[in-house]
Formats: sequence, C-alpha cells, structure tokens
Amino acid sequence: FRASQKVVDPSYDKAAIELQNRAEDYVELERILGTPLARRFPPEYDTTGTAPEQIAEDVATAERNRLGMGDGPIGNLRDRLENDVGMRIFYFPMESKIAGLFGYSDILGACIGVNANHPRDRRNWTLAHEYGHFLMTRYRVEVTVLTINRKPSGKERLADSFAKYFLMPGSGLNRRFTELHRAGGKGITLADVCNLANLYQVSVQALLLRLEDLSRLPVGTWERLSAEGFKVQHAQRLLGIDANPPLKELLPQRYVSIAVEAFRKGHLSEGQLTRFLRTDRVSARLQVEILEHEIHVENGGNFTPIAPDLAQSLGGR
Repeated sequence: FRASQKVVDPSYDKAAIELQNRAEDYVELERILGTPLARRFPPEYDTTGTAPEQIAEDVATAERNRLGMGDGPIGNLRDRLENDVGMRIFYFPMESKIAGLFGYSDILGACIGVNANHPRDRRNWTLAHEYGHFLMTRYRVEVTVLTINRKPSGKERLADSFAKYFLMPGSGLNRRFTELHRAGGKGITLADVCNLANLYQVSVQALLLRLEDLSRLPVGTWERLSAEGFKVQHAQRLLGIDANPPLKELLPQRYVSIAVEAFRKGHLSEGQLTRFLRTDRVSARLQVEILEHEIHVENGGNFTPIAPDLAQSLGGR
C-alpha cells in the first residue's frame, strides 16, 4: 500500500507500510495453517447519478440490511466487520493527525488501520469511515487526516456521510429520541444526549449534529453549548460514563488465535510467535496460555490440564 495523498507526507506512507506489513503477516499465518479468511464482500457501490448525501445514506442502509443489523446501535463494529464481511482490521499508533487508513488488494483483501491513540468514539467513527471507502472507492489507498482549516475532498466527505448514516440511522435514532422525550416529560436533557452518544459509541458532538439534521433539536444547538462552555468529558464523568475504555486488542482476535495455533502445532518458534504478535516473549507465552482454554479433567483424583485442538473438524453437515 502507498498513500495516495497529493502532498505526500512521510507519516502517511509509514502508516500505509505498517498496515501492509500486518496484513501480509495475517495472510502468511493463514497460509501456514491452510485457513484463508472467508470474504463476504459486496460489489463496489455505484456513487454516480445522485446527490452525495443521498448516496451515502442509501449505501449505509443497504449495508445494514445486508448484514442484518437493523436500525439500532451496532455495538462492536469491529467484530461485525471482521466476522461478517471478512475485513482485516488493525489498531496501531499513528501520528495524531492521522485517523486511519484503508487499502485493498486481491491478495491481501480489504484492510483497515485505525489510530490506536485516538479515543473510542473517534476510533469507531474512523472504522465506519474507512469501511465507507471500501464500499464506494475500493481500489485506492486512502489515508484519513483530521482537518481543521483544509476542506476535505469529495471522497472524504462521502465516507464521512456514510459513517454518519451507518452509525446513526435516522429511523432508529428518531425512535429512541421520541422514547426519551416521552419518558422525560419536559424534553430531552444533556444527560440523555450523553448517554445516547455512549450507546451509539459516537461523540456527543456527532450525535447532537445528527439530531439537528433530523430536526429533533434546533440547528446550532452544538455551537450554542460549546459557546456556553459545555465540557463533554466533565459531563461524562458526572454521569459515570467511561467513554474511553482501554483498547485491549490491537490485532484481530482471529489473527492472534491462528498465530497461537501455528505455534502449538510447531510451525512457529517462540521468537517467530513473538514477532507475529508484536510483543515480548513473556506476553506471547501468556497469550498462548490464555488461548489454550485449558480444561481440567479429573483422572483418578488428579486434575490434568488439556489443550483442545481448536482447529479440529467436527464433521458438521
């Protein structure tokens, strides 16, 4: 992968190379065990013939329907895209100005990198944004850069609109807003908005702007709150919302599982396992112990740990 930005920044290429290296390692592990990743890719969506906002909403709705997501909060988006679509999704540190990137090739498949240093809601938005690139502009490497003064390109605006509709579908959000409005009796509160944003795993700003789009809140609500000194993190602390829990899995869970399985079968040395897991030997050994799912079976009064072969065929039909 190579960044396709007009003005090439070394940090863009560095992130693209990091993503490619991880994807190549993933494919190598699959080759070793003979377990290729199942791909359930839709055809690339046509983005011509109508307004970009309408295209983004149509694609988001079509994908939610295809994946059986309904119109509510998605929950663990990464799991859905890895397991139901066959995406390769990696989290790793990047420069703060880079939100994430996407790349596709016939050999490596669809690959997304997300900046591990960013907070949860930003990461979730980035993941949806990059998935939008996969669906609508599949054959170009895209590096998403956080912009303040520079106007984003048409492709970036399209992917951002997709993320908005994909993460916060109007029908479901309208229904939940109405329920909250009725339950409160006196209208929706800031606490309601903060809790709703946490449920959808989007920023409070993104949720407020979406509610403005849906005409459920007056246009300019977010700007007014900002001008009045509203601090999102302070409000979240008062409500007991942990909007930025520790990121536990930088590598895909399947990637880690097949790396450990390759080690257990003797295909990888401990040093090679450590390299694939991008960690130290102690942490690699601990990961092996965790994933072996040790089962203790009583044998003559003694308990013996056994490690089941998680790759064995069960002969289903």
